[in-house]
Amino acid sequence: MELTREIYWNIGQGAATLVPMYLLTLAAFGVLAWGFWRRIQVYRLGRAENRRDEAGLRASSALRQVLGQVKVMRVPGAGTAHGLFFWGFFLLFIGTCLIVVQADFTDPLFGVRFLKGNFYLFFSLILDLAGLVAVLMLGGLLVRRYVVRPPGLETGRDDALMHGLLFAILLTGFVLEGARMAVTELGTPLAAWSPVGLVFAKGMAGLGEPALRSLHVGVWWLHLALALGFIALIPFTKFRHILTTSANYFLADRRPKGALVTLNLEDESVESFGAARIADLTWKDLFDADACTQCKRCQDRCPAHATDKPLSPMKIVNQIGETAFNAPDRSLIESLGKDELWSCTTCRACQEICPAAIEHVPKIVDARRNLVLMEGEFPGEEVMGAAENAEVNGNPLGMPFAGRGDWAQELGVKTLAEDADVDVLYFVGCYASFDKRNIRVASAFIKLCQAAGIRVGILGSEEKCCGEPLRKLGNEYLYQGLAGENIETIKGYGVKKVVTTCPHCFNTLAKDYRDLGFDLEVEHYTRFLDGLLAQGALRLEKSDEALPCTYHDSCYLGRYNDIYAAPRNLIAAAGGQVVEMSKSEAESFCCGAGGGRILAEEKLGTRISEARARMAAETGAPLLVSNCPFCLTMFEDGIKGADLEGRLAPRDIAEILVERL
Repeated sequence: MELTREIYWNIGQGAATLVPMYLLTLAAFGVLAWGFWRRIQVYRLGRAENRRDEAGLRASSALRQVLGQVKVMRVPGAGTAHGLFFWGFFLLFIGTCLIVVQADFTDPLFGVRFLKGNFYLFFSLILDLAGLVAVLMLGGLLVRRYVVRPPGLETGRDDALMHGLLFAILLTGFVLEGARMAVTELGTPLAAWSPVGLVFAKGMAGLGEPALRSLHVGVWWLHLALALGFIALIPFTKFRHILTTSANYFLADRRPKGALVTLNLEDESVESFGAARIADLTWKDLFDADACTQCKRCQDRCPAHATDKPLSPMKIVNQIGETAFNAPDRSLIESLGKDELWSCTTCRACQEICPAAIEHVPKIVDARRNLVLMEGEFPGEEVMGAAENAEVNGNPLGMPFAGRGDWAQELGVKTLAEDADVDVLYFVGCYASFDKRNIRVASAFIKLCQAAGIRVGILGSEEKCCGEPLRKLGNEYLYQGLAGENIETIKGYGVKKVVTTCPHCFNTLAKDYRDLGFDLEVEHYTRFLDGLLAQGALRLEKSDEALPCTYHDSCYLGRYNDIYAAPRNLIAAAGGQVVEMSKSEAESFCCGAGGGRILAEEKLGTRISEARARMAAETGAPLLVSNCPFCLTMFEDGIKGADLEGRLAPRDIAEILVERL
């Protein structure tokens, strides 16, 4: 027998079948297009933004993400099930397309049939197994949603519709196959190549051929109606994420990770800065709401949400969508909530884990910009005081700017005003300049550089706050003023390389300052010292005793800059034996200082720093090692607040290294 099958078996390929089939198909795709056209009109309420540059790179990245389910599969369990379901359903879609191509185009027009022979056998086997995998994974996802019910996973009408319709499409497909096989393939070599269909065929064989043919015709039209209904419903239900999430991979921000839009504060045509209404956001911000699948991954990883604060990144995105589609003229700030907006630490955990490439942090910062720049509103009086201090003294701590370099005098470090012939400029930052605890870290870094023969200079009283905490709180005006002064000063000395011990300074100088004309090489001290160690310039004494410790990946070094290996290399070189916390590397938990929260009192929920200190204590290690002055400061308080003094001590990597010189 020929290794193939009659595609329109029992249905017929005449006008009575093809005309209504294609009319219904056109109608379904017409409804699909109309539904998205209506949604596009809402996206257009947002400001213009170019997300079509580097189209080739965008397309290749999108294909890799969609076909590989890379972001989806990062989370085992539900992510794995969704990925396997996607591949199963996608293979069935490809198989259906091949059938249409042969049956309605290549065969009637050119007499070409490719679904035959060994290719057809493998085609049948792969599609059968793909359908089985899709059914099993869909069943697993249904059990998770309706039986296990993870906390925070919201379930509504759309979810029931999606599960029901997808199950119906898959099961009617197997019933169709079983009815056909029961009449045409039972007892032939072809049957073994459709193992799932064979099970259905054997189960229905007793019905007799007339009943099987009648069943086949009815189920064939039902299966078609379900599939076309699925297509038509896409823009009106959560099914839309099939297209919007895929498109969002193409539309992803290709600027440096975590970069914010730098406002043109001198544009006199702009009447309002920041986002007060839907029209102040970009069209991409509104599109993000349609890409959201409400999987709650962002919410699960949000340190503010985990410590009983009102913020949920998922709800922020969904609230933007609800406002855009239902009340676009309503105050965006009121829709989102001020406490929600001020609770964010901009740790980026939400964006890194999001399987839909949604950009949460810029939306929150844009709303904060409006509160600060247009309303003069801050999360607390202490933040307003910090802003005034930064404006007057160049630092938010209120310390006299003239004493900014005093800590370095006894170390023999000169300012660039005294001697600009240096290998690197150490941009010290506010905490390492004025905070006694962090001055010890700065001193340790200088000693390490001196031991490696590196000539280091500082700006001293000419250095200003990098402006990052104030910018993340929404004060773009003050940030740009401070940044402009720093850039002018540094460029004036002809510096070639800048090193910082603060990840916030590092990220700001290396990325954000680019928009303001700063183009020097900037390195965080962990990578700088790791390089010196690799070159043999920095030599450490080997210790006979291992130093048990746990290491905290700061958000602005880890998630913002993907620097995970260098700090661990340094700890290992100093004899450290790292016991990883339950949340580490890309899954690291914030210390609570980001987003300018270092300057604000934490009045809602429990302290993030205490939660992180408890995670560190669970490892049993006596040392909590970090690479950031903000983290170190927060851990000093968090350990006390969590009543862990005597069990856990915070240290910076530089402090550990200097003891091994």
